[in-house]
Amino acid sequence: MEIRRAFLWVLVLMIMGRGEGQLAENFYSFSCPNAELIVRQAVTTKLFQTFVTIPATLRLFFHDCFIEGCDASIMIASPNGDAEKDAPDNLSLAGDGFDTIIKAKQAVEAQCPGVVSCADILAMAARDVVFLAGGPLYNVELGRRDGLISKAGRVPGNLPEPTFDLNLLNWIFRKNNLTQTDMVALSGAHTIGFSHCNRFSNRLYSFSPSSPVDPTLDPSYAQQLMSSCPRDVDPTIAINMDPNTPSRFDNVYYQNLEAGKGLFTSDQVLFTDPASKPTVANYAANPASFAAAFVEAMRKLGRAGVKTGNQGEIRRDCAAFN
Repeated sequence: MEIRRAFLWVLVLMIMGRGEGQLAENFYSFSCPNAELIVRQAVTTKLFQTFVTIPATLRLFFHDCFIEGCDASIMIASPNGDAEKDAPDNLSLAGDGFDTIIKAKQAVEAQCPGVVSCADILAMAARDVVFLAGGPLYNVELGRRDGLISKAGRVPGNLPEPTFDLNLLNWIFRKNNLTQTDMVALSGAHTIGFSHCNRFSNRLYSFSPSSPVDPTLDPSYAQQLMSSCPRDVDPTIAINMDPNTPSRFDNVYYQNLEAGKGLFTSDQVLFTDPASKPTVANYAANPASFAAAFVEAMRKLGRAGVKTGNQGEIRRDCAAFN
C-alpha cells in the first residue's frame, strides 16, 4: 500500500513538472473534466454576439505564441501601458478576442477555481473558433501555465510583418520550431478576418518608383482595394482578408493567391516564390490536405515556449498576474 502511494505521489510530481514536450490532451481529465466543454460554450455564446470573435481569438493565439511562447502573456493589462498587448504591433488586436478569453476563464473558474490556465483556455478557444467557422476540429494538448513576463519591448522583431518575403517569413516561423510547410498552412488563417488599410496601402500607391501598384496584384482586385482604401483613408477602416468567403474557414485563401488576390505582400509571396508555390497549389486544390496541415501546424505552434511547473502560474484573472 505504501509503495503504491509513493508511486502515485511520484506520478503527481511528474505531471506537475512536465516539460514542453509532455503536454497532454487529457491533462484536466480529473481536475476539471468539463473544461473544454465550458470553454466551447463560452466561445459559442460570444460568437452569437459578434462574428469578430472568430478572427480576433485566432489572431490573439498567434500573437501570444510568437512572443514569450503560448503563455497568455498577451492578456496582461498594465496600468503603465507597457505590457505585451500595448506594443504597436498588437494595438490592432480586436477587443473581442480578449473578451472571449476573459469570459471563458470566468466560466471555468466558476466550476474549477485555480485549475485551468489562461494559456490553455486561449489554445482551446483558438481551436473552437476554427471549428465554428467551418474548419477542422482537433484535439488540443494541455498543461501550459501562464507566463510571468509581459513586456511591450519584447514584441518588436518577433511577429511576421505584412511586407515580409519568404526568407523573412521562414526565419521568424523557424524561431518557433515551425517549418515552411507549417508557415504556409498557418497563413491560411487569413481565410477569415480583416485588416486595416494602412497594413497594405503601400501595394496600392507606393510599391516602387516604376510601379506604384504592386504588379503581382490582380488589376481588378487592386481597383477594388483602392475604392475601399483611398489615400489618407480613416485608419479604422477594415478590409476582409479573403474577398470571396471571408466568414468561412476554408482553402479559398490559396485560390485567391493563385488569382493575385493576396492582401499582404507576405500572402502573395507564398504563390510568387517558387519555393512555396507548390504548397499553395496543393492546398488550393485539396481542402483536406490544407486542413490536415493546418491542424498539425497549430498543434506544433501550441508547444512554442510553453511554461510548465514552476515556470509559470495559474492566473485567477487572465489580465493580471497573481
